[in-house]
Amino acid sequence: MDTELIKIILAFVVLINPFSTLSLFLNITSGYQPKDRQKVAQIACLTVFITIAFFTLLGENLLKVLGISVGSFQVAGGILVFLIAINMMNGGGNPVKPNADEVEVSSSLAASAVVPIAIPMMIGPGGISTVIIYSSQVKGVFAIAMILSAGLCISLFCYVSLMMAGRISRFLGETGLNILSRIMGMLLAAVAIEILVNGLRGLFPQLMI
Repeated sequence: MDTELIKIILAFVVLINPFSTLSLFLNITSGYQPKDRQKVAQIACLTVFITIAFFTLLGENLLKVLGISVGSFQVAGGILVFLIAINMMNGGGNPVKPNADEVEVSSSLAASAVVPIAIPMMIGPGGISTVIIYSSQVKGVFAIAMILSAGLCISLFCYVSLMMAGRISRFLGETGLNILSRIMGMLLAAVAIEILVNGLRGLFPQLMI
């Protein structure tokens, strides 16, 4: 598998982090039949993929419409992702995502799958910013297809995680999920620094080697 594709998948896994959504998914689908629980997981993960695809294909155009340079957005996105990483390493989770007890849950099965499970609990501002950053850095159909492939991989990973939510929660426990979050935070910090450096290189090419 291409190294760049692995890096993008890693960034998506860390930022989307379906494990942080397991308790909310279990609470919302408590008492649901297995078929309905599967439907919620399918809609949520399809929403994640559609969101990634949308910002992959149109993210750079949105920046142009708003008059924001790619370099400026990379610097801002790198800082945001780095702050998320620091908070995760401190055991605070993702600060730009609400806590499970803070979200409003719709009575509609499909609506709950989209909001709050998919947006913002799985893919929030950090994930969307990263999608726009990666898509604005690449040119050509193959490169865009690579990001969409990474989005498909993480969406499937989210689906498997939600369908195994009960077993994963019991296996990892609160301590295991906390340790996993800190490890993901360390990996995310490295991704954030790379995004930030690329942004600075774009803004100040004469200062960057």
